[in-house]
Amino acid sequence: MIEIASLHKSFGVNNVLQGVDLTVESGTSTVIIGGSGTGKSVLLKCILGLVKPDSGTILLDGEDVAKAERDAFLAKFGMLFQGGALFDSMPVWQNVAFRLLRGSLKRPVSEAREIAIEKLRRVGLTPDVAEKFPAELSGGMQKRVGLARAIAAEPQVIFFDEPTTGLDPIMAGVINELIREIVVEMGATAMTITHDMSSVRAIADRVAMLHGGVIRWEGPVAEMDSAADPYLRQFITGSAEGPIEAVR
Repeated sequence: MIEIASLHKSFGVNNVLQGVDLTVESGTSTVIIGGSGTGKSVLLKCILGLVKPDSGTILLDGEDVAKAERDAFLAKFGMLFQGGALFDSMPVWQNVAFRLLRGSLKRPVSEAREIAIEKLRRVGLTPDVAEKFPAELSGGMQKRVGLARAIAAEPQVIFFDEPTTGLDPIMAGVINELIREIVVEMGATAMTITHDMSSVRAIADRVAMLHGGVIRWEGPVAEMDSAADPYLRQFITGSAEGPIEAVR
């Protein structure tokens, strides 16, 4: 579904991506791990066309991202943002149905509302939540609303940006289970950025570690803990000793 080859991106003298190669198979869940500032978010933005790479290619289902028609291209994606990114002035159902109320995916208001309520149910929220505003919801409920929005338009590809940030361990576990269930149900291709190793083990089919501007290691999640790569070993164990220097 996603093929990335020799991707480079710099910001001034800061060489963020220095030759990223990565293939994400259709219907699989790939998790990108790596320290803060290693370029994980930049990589996602390049895939979405929000940041233009300096060189390299990104293909989505065989189509060059750089040449794709924007509306049709973005309609293939759903995204759960790290901070929720809900619109405070809109009730929950309008947040969930945001893409269904405008643009190329526009549906009649009554239909969009029905779909929103259905997706809220799918993430464990009752219909009465639909009329509430984001400020009336807990952090865990807001994250579920964000997940409902991500899947509302039945996307082919779903991005998850630090999906469990700010959640307690129990709610983080709930969100991880929901993500896994939904990705499997929809047959969607998922790409996740996270520092949370419990999330990695819960939702990943494959894991890729980004460090030094390249993919240091990539493979099945079942092989992650036994991998010999010293960068990967240090990251998953959280050790202060190793090739990755702690920023003080």
